[in-house]
Amino acid sequence: MVFDPKLVEDWVSIWNSYDLSLVEKLFLNDGRVTYFSSEKQGVVKGIDALIEHHHEFGFVEGGKDQPNSLWLEDTDIETFESSAVVTAIWCFRRGDAENVQRGSVTLVYVNTTYGYRIAHANFSNY
Repeated sequence: MVFDPKLVEDWVSIWNSYDLSLVEKLFLNDGRVTYFSSEKQGVVKGIDALIEHHHEFGFVEGGKDQPNSLWLEDTDIETFESSAVVTAIWCFRRGDAENVQRGSVTLVYVNTTYGYRIAHANFSNY
């Protein structure tokens, strides 16, 4: 199966919809998934911890209208036999604030029986 860059757009969309139900559809759905947040120290490990982490950010089942906006710049995708590594600059604006937060992000996708899923995400702040 070939990696579809639309998967990266799907990941961005969950941050703009705050749809908690999509976390399990985009990430590796087991105890191996890992996530380094730009907002929290330490590793978030396992799908249950990852869902809780998103819930703490205000994500809800089915999503919600919210004023925040996330987008990526300088996205690069490198594919391998059964994985893909995505690097980008994440940009986040809270509501109508003038200030835009930025930092680097790396998403590591692996090919599973359900298609490509994020196995690891790493965020940092500038």
